[in-house]
Amino acid sequence: MNIDLKGIFIPAIAALIAAFLMFMARSVAFRLLHKWAERTETKFDDIIIKSFKVPSLYWCIAIGLYIGVAVSKLPERYVFYFSKAIHIIVILSITIATANLSGKIFRNYIQKSELPIPTTGLAYGILKGTILIIGFLIMLTVMGISITPLITALGVGGLAVALALQDTLTNLFAGIHILVEKSIRVGDFIKLETGQEGYVEDITWRTTRIRMLPNNMVIIPNSKLSQSIVTNYYLPEKRMSLLIPIGVSYSSDPEKVERVLIEEAKKAVGEIPGLLGDPEPFVRFIPGFGDSSLDFTLICQVQEFVDQYFAQHELRKRIFRRFKEEGIEIPFPHRTVYLREEKEWQK
Repeated sequence: MNIDLKGIFIPAIAALIAAFLMFMARSVAFRLLHKWAERTETKFDDIIIKSFKVPSLYWCIAIGLYIGVAVSKLPERYVFYFSKAIHIIVILSITIATANLSGKIFRNYIQKSELPIPTTGLAYGILKGTILIIGFLIMLTVMGISITPLITALGVGGLAVALALQDTLTNLFAGIHILVEKSIRVGDFIKLETGQEGYVEDITWRTTRIRMLPNNMVIIPNSKLSQSIVTNYYLPEKRMSLLIPIGVSYSSDPEKVERVLIEEAKKAVGEIPGLLGDPEPFVRFIPGFGDSSLDFTLICQVQEFVDQYFAQHELRKRIFRRFKEEGIEIPFPHRTVYLREEKEWQK
């Protein structure tokens, strides 16, 4: 078997030189594009540049191979194989670029437009996964592999896979259900029936991550979360009522107590972060007559759940100082105890 080394060496050198030149041109082009993107205010150009940075490497290789094959005198059989390889490289690179670009544009657009659509890892993964699967099927078609038997085999084996991955699939579809229902969204502050509470960090294909206020992470399977009783403090809106119980002495004037509480709450609006003045704070004589005190409830609005802690802290200090100035007593619990002396029975 005679091997034409010249017929192989020259196309290989041509392919390497062409690929090298394309790499150099790519490097210069991306430097210029980065400088141009830095001068623009929109993030769309940055997203495009990042999405095409890796796929462009495959394009340089494909162009080098194409030029090498074009100048070669290889048999048609080998040219056919090289052409298939070039087509697969191009399709793979375009699939990766499309998946990255669509995913980043989706996430950026949703965050910018503030639409009530969750940009979670699950939604992002489904979008990219769909594009990658389509690209994979196209590559099989280009390679001459019929996808009909493959789909049939997947359908037959799907039952066995579903049984083997029952727990995983349950969590996957539970996560999709949570996303579609929108009862729990990324960024919401929720409380589980088990007592844990915190911000929803992400909803992935298997679990939901909740960051608690002490900065710990609670990881709960989607199937468990979908079956739990969950309190969402961000639905229907973030603002919520803050109820502060206050007890005063029975010798206090209820009208005066109510006036003092409302005055202090109104003065605190704008001074305490998160405390809202619309609707205006008000007081109710509830629960009412306690064992040792007259019990009132100050009701005001805070911007969101976590604002209640500092608002209560500051309001209680202000109310305590004002009560001392106004001579309103906060009583201690007391009990009246009657002692009965038992007489000695006659023997």
